[in-house]
Amino acid sequence: MRQPTDQEIFWAGEFGDAYTTRNAVLPEDRVPFFKEVMGATFCVESILELGANKGHNLIALRSILPSLRATGVEVNPFAFQQLSSIAGITAVQSAIQDFAPQQSFDLVFTCGVLIHINPDNLPDIYTKMAALANKYVLMIEYFNPTPTEIVYRGHSGKLFKRDFAGEFLDSTEGFEAVRWGFLWKRMEPAWDNATWTLMRRKEQI
Repeated sequence: MRQPTDQEIFWAGEFGDAYTTRNAVLPEDRVPFFKEVMGATFCVESILELGANKGHNLIALRSILPSLRATGVEVNPFAFQQLSSIAGITAVQSAIQDFAPQQSFDLVFTCGVLIHINPDNLPDIYTKMAALANKYVLMIEYFNPTPTEIVYRGHSGKLFKRDFAGEFLDSTEGFEAVRWGFLWKRMEPAWDNATWTLMRRKEQI
């Protein structure tokens, strides 16, 4: 059986609880961005968020497309409890590494999650995201052209910046980047200076 990483234990515990409480994001504030993203997609009927926390992104997406079949995966029990209480969202309590659904999804995305994954696990997660995505993969993460570690609230080994989307494209086959941008917190306070990249499966579009 796979042993959980230090990062999983950290985020599933008290620090992850505190993050969930502190992270007071209003879903409606994220609607403009997700409208832009969904406007660049075609026939997305199902969506998977890996590391969904308490569900603010999925709530925003379903307010745009109420018929959207939404699934959220979350490792932290406190956040999962809130996620699982939201009508219309299928919640799964699991580490991303252990998540093994029977179905695939039109769009698979992460938002501020890959930055907290043990870098040794990223290749397998990229492969998993590619396998689960029928059409699109979206990454909203901190960017750095070369991998670097940042001390996060006094903790080492818990936050990493790198070119996640570039690594995904280099390590998987059949995807291409179609939209990308920067969510500048100064102008878009619902976000935290994150770079986003929308990628699509070529043969499906």
